[in-house]
Amino acid sequence: MNLEFTEDQKAVQRLARDFAEGEVRPRAPKWDASGEFPHDLIPKMAELGFMGLTIPEKYNGAGLDLVSAALVIEEVAKACGSVALTLASHNGLCSRHIFDFGSEDQRKKYLPDLASGKKLGAWALTEPGSGSDASGMRTRAVADKDGFTINGSKAFITQGSVGHTYVILASTSPEKKQKGITAFVMEKATPGLKSGKPEDKLGCRASDTAQLSLENVRVKKDQIVGEMDRGFIDTLKILDKGRIVIGAMALGLGEAALAASVRYAKEREQFGKPISEFQAIQWKIANMATELEAARLLVYRAAFKQAKGEKTTLESAQAKLFASEAAIRACNDAIQIHGGYGYIKEYPVERYWRDAKLCEIGEGTSEVQRMVIAKHILGA
Repeated sequence: MNLEFTEDQKAVQRLARDFAEGEVRPRAPKWDASGEFPHDLIPKMAELGFMGLTIPEKYNGAGLDLVSAALVIEEVAKACGSVALTLASHNGLCSRHIFDFGSEDQRKKYLPDLASGKKLGAWALTEPGSGSDASGMRTRAVADKDGFTINGSKAFITQGSVGHTYVILASTSPEKKQKGITAFVMEKATPGLKSGKPEDKLGCRASDTAQLSLENVRVKKDQIVGEMDRGFIDTLKILDKGRIVIGAMALGLGEAALAASVRYAKEREQFGKPISEFQAIQWKIANMATELEAARLLVYRAAFKQAKGEKTTLESAQAKLFASEAAIRACNDAIQIHGGYGYIKEYPVERYWRDAKLCEIGEGTSEVQRMVIAKHILGA
């Protein structure tokens, strides 16, 4: 398989790198410390096309392929995991669900504002009592002649309190479990839809995460995204793409940890010479570089296959699993290489570790990825 980037893809990568270095990296420590959502960054990212990465131009999007989208997320993640996560969730979950499975009327109504950054998107599947097991979903949408009444709650929703447009999954046929889930699109101002205060998180602190509550929320039948009872089936297809992007985010964070370690190892002296001359340090850096290169190949193999329209359930799970765990190992070694300095916030490697940890959890935990991979390999 040819994994060479085209000139257009390289240009997008350079654009994202320049933006991340100029606009994101200098302010990332402040955002992390305060947990402040970078609202002023959204118009700047929209101007570059980053708020509608894979959405066609007819809906104000950039019309890029998934390879280009992954390159953007990777470069931004090198500077700040929070901003990368905001882009990944806005593009890959809410907007993509509407584009892939929504009606043409829904696309025309919601996508132009999402792709131009006028509105932020949120996507709500997880609940306080159901995460990996969607069959335990308790949010119910009860049908009547005029539409549906939805009651329930959602947890750990990215852009939960700052979002404007929500795709929310609810059980419409509880007896069918995960095969009886339907997706609905609604605006923040919908009566009965409320967001909680942002969560105080370990990492990705400047990415907004909040609970949602739905109390007698009324929606019409034309707010169904896709087909009745097929919301979770569509979700699995969305996650095949989303896991590639989270893998790219993990890759970027791991690369940032490696680059910081190389710089520090060349500058830090012990016993009369730079610690980069000690074999113990060299082996850590060699392992980091090799595992991250393997992660890169897995992530972009999956991205190239998606860009060609191929199914990548296995490849996406493998990419996310390996890249996220390789990033954590790289960040662990980066902290160790920095010694005591790695444990304080003056240096960025502890932030990289905290941000990377999310990649082992979000869009399917590492355990879920192993289940997906094993099921595919064993043919179960």
